[in-house]
Amino acid sequence: MPIVTVLQGPRTPELKRELVQKVTDAFVDSLGVPAESVQVWIQETPPDSWAIGGTLTADK
Repeated sequence: MPIVTVLQGPRTPELKRELVQKVTDAFVDSLGVPAESVQVWIQETPPDSWAIGGTLTADK
């Protein structure tokens, strides 16, 4: 059973639906596993809890 973890900033439910479908399809196509066996976990980090180059993304 493949388990995929996606770390990202907040996204809309529509974008997350599209993402998990495409990730699932990639595993089905490349590994030949059934779609029902693929788990995708999305962990969202708010902009004030994540930095790039020493600056919070909330401050950009």
